[in-house]
Amino acid sequence: MAAFWFCAISTGRPRRISRKKIIEYEAVHAIDTWDELRRRVQPANRRCFAFFHLSMPDDPLIFVEVALSREIPSSIQGLLSEEREILSPDKATTATFYSISNCQTGLRGVSFGNFLIKQVAEDLAHEIPDLKTFVTLSPVPGLMRWVKSEAEKDAEGRAAQALSLTETEGWHLDEDLTTKASPLLKGLAAEYFLTAKRSDGQPLDPVARFHLGNGAMLRQINWLGDVSPKGISQSAGIMVNYLYDLGDV
Repeated sequence: MAAFWFCAISTGRPRRISRKKIIEYEAVHAIDTWDELRRRVQPANRRCFAFFHLSMPDDPLIFVEVALSREIPSSIQGLLSEEREILSPDKATTATFYSISNCQTGLRGVSFGNFLIKQVAEDLAHEIPDLKTFVTLSPVPGLMRWVKSEAEKDAEGRAAQALSLTETEGWHLDEDLTTKASPLLKGLAAEYFLTAKRSDGQPLDPVARFHLGNGAMLRQINWLGDVSPKGISQSAGIMVNYLYDLGDV
């Protein structure tokens, strides 16, 4: 018997401890209530997959949350909305990985995530033949930190202009400010992905480094994709879609 195994987690299955751990370990988009957890994993077009180890059968090593839809989502608030459409899985054409959480601190250096995504994509493609598009809806956690560093280099440049527009609390609710900030920040985001590198040549952004390193490609930059306080502070609300082409991966 293998030491590790992979399975789907559902609120309809007797994995109470694991469900509790999902709430505890969720590292990307916080889950505050049991009802919110059920909305993420119980509907037919929502899935959660995890890797487990025999020594911890009710405590996942890593898990990923997946949404099935007809289109590529551009915002996390739309994807998690209580009023969202509950789509029959056989009508879905797109699978979106929108949250990947490592659960065990001692295993942070072990790359389970790439294996999990590829295993989930393979399983879903087998289960739902009409699924043709596999993407993420991902945060950009290092963007505003980089923008601030660029603004320090040039007080009159685009980065400094963008910061001046976004320094007021609640700026993303002001139509005039968002209209002015949108082209600046989307352009800076594109520059960030293209030019911001570590000393080893890898992308500066950790999420980009993970997905691009797994063989994905950056498909789309989404304006105000995450308007939570965390999303606004880290990336001015910008999220991105990484595309996994199963043939290439």
